[in-house]
Amino acid sequence: MTRRLRRTKIVTTLGPATDRDNNLEKIIAAGANVVRLNFSHGNAEDHQARADKVREIAAKLGRHVAILGDLQGPKIRVSTFKEGKIFLNIGDKFLLDANLTKGEGDKEKVGIDYKGLPADVVPGDVLLLDDGRVQLKVLEVQGMKVFTEVTVGGPLSNNKASTNWAVASLPKP
Repeated sequence: MTRRLRRTKIVTTLGPATDRDNNLEKIIAAGANVVRLNFSHGNAEDHQARADKVREIAAKLGRHVAILGDLQGPKIRVSTFKEGKIFLNIGDKFLLDANLTKGEGDKEKVGIDYKGLPADVVPGDVLLLDDGRVQLKVLEVQGMKVFTEVTVGGPLSNNKASTNWAVASLPKP
């Protein structure tokens, strides 16, 4: 094996498609030198099997291939809605209320599981719900309530939507 290190890396994400046929071997032979395991999906056994396969193929081809484990960042889930699902339109005002309990959510408000959110955001912060499909801009914070305006609309359903921050003053884990 050559010991020359390159600064540029070719990264590929492993998953079910790379498990089929000789796809992984073809990818490594084509020059991929970092493989990414997305720990948000799959289980430990799947990831271990893929890592073992990478090591086997890399040795066979005489290549150095790094394995990158991509860990899921912090997520804050919205609570549940009376109707199970709502649709938010651009310009709608929407309240994230840390005091609301399950089943109290509607088109105007919903509870959140992270009670520290109101203390962590400031006006101007952008919150991403449902993996960025819905976006809210923080207008004001009062106690346990975060008042927002919808900047990117879409459907929002029970517990599935997670809140991440695009532009925020949140403490970093």
